[in-house]
Amino acid sequence: MSQTRHVPVMLQRCLDLLAPALEASGPQQPVVVDCTLGLGGHSEALLAAFPSARLIALDRDKEALRLSGERLAPYGDRATLVHAVYDELPEVLARLGIPKVQGILFDLGVSSMQLDEADRGFAYAQDAPLDMRMDQTTGIGAAEVLNTYPPGELVRILRAYGEEKQAKRIVSAIVREREKEPFSNSARLVELIRDSLPQAAKRTGGNPAKRTFQALRIEVNGELTVLERAIPAAVQSLAVGGRIAVLSYHSLEDRLVKQVFAAGAANTAPPGLPVVPERYQPRLKLLTRGAELPTEEEVAENRRAAPARLRGAQRIREEEKR
Repeated sequence: MSQTRHVPVMLQRCLDLLAPALEASGPQQPVVVDCTLGLGGHSEALLAAFPSARLIALDRDKEALRLSGERLAPYGDRATLVHAVYDELPEVLARLGIPKVQGILFDLGVSSMQLDEADRGFAYAQDAPLDMRMDQTTGIGAAEVLNTYPPGELVRILRAYGEEKQAKRIVSAIVREREKEPFSNSARLVELIRDSLPQAAKRTGGNPAKRTFQALRIEVNGELTVLERAIPAAVQSLAVGGRIAVLSYHSLEDRLVKQVFAAGAANTAPPGLPVVPERYQPRLKLLTRGAELPTEEEVAENRRAAPARLRGAQRIREEEKR
């Protein structure tokens, strides 16, 4: 499998955001965590850009860990690769005996490898088994979700995770078809979605199956539930002065990141206090104004960068001990 097709999104901007924390020369070796290793593009760039840093990289996909392991082998023991989901970061750091880290990067969504490996069932453009599990050693695949979930639950998933306005229509067709024969492959689902949508809905926003596939993938991998735990846990793991950068690819992810960062950057004092006590002071400083977007040049070169949204924050204060 060629590594060249994998182009890390907003790479230079991510490095620039994290640089002040990873270049700071203290007595200790700075530690940076790539919470979403994938094919290792961002990780390799972090190791190359910050030669004194140690990298801890997490991925739930064993194949990604194997391929990245080969790619990062030249960096020797500066890179530690761990099979874990990113909400397990506190446990991983505790196991490695690392109390706090200086940099954290998240590149959310599906990795290029998962989209490009046809038999994983992530991509609606090619026929494949409906699996969509990022870690194929655990959990249930997308076919089982389609074939066994009650109609009301399927509608909720398509609406909440896919922002699909035609959820009821699509689910009615799914329920009708699964009674004839259970779903197993993606092409049949893509065709069914196409057939069940009104003409107007087919004319907007690319492939009409996109939203349903996104919703199924998020459900199968528990992505938003994991992210709700992962971002606050990551902020907790940052040393004072440490920085976090998060790349999201749809509004649901971006909203969660925005909420955690905004809460950390807020002054929580009751109104009217003449002096704000330490425990009410903000813990974070926002490093991006809203979410930053990729440049037009990058999108022209790398189509997968188009939906990316980048947010960054810096830890400026310890938690107040209660």
